[in-house]
Amino acid sequence: MEELLKNAEEFLLSGEENIKKERFNVAVSDFFKAIVILCDYFIYNEIKIIPKNHSERFSLLQKYFIEIYNKVSGFFQLYTKSYNLRLKKEDAEKLKSYAHELKNYIRNKK
Repeated sequence: MEELLKNAEEFLLSGEENIKKERFNVAVSDFFKAIVILCDYFIYNEIKIIPKNHSERFSLLQKYFIEIYNKVSGFFQLYTKSYNLRLKKEDAEKLKSYAHELKNYIRNKK
């Protein structure tokens, strides 16, 4: 499961680089991927299930971890906007902030 944390860290670093290069859509995508990987790690540590897709992930979060679900589902909408809209630095910063918040929450639960 430590591989998941390494993958999340890679996306976090990539998101940081993309913010610096003003590629905000890509940064949003990177930070969202970090968030879902961190969710998968958290879900596995808490209930020993690794979600197979977004649908299963959101279902498990909604059932067992509603507070995280509420945040992540809102960010999913922003993430999907990155497919066809131009996002702003503020959008990337929101996801960045939550990704780090979730990472710290998971570290403190260990």
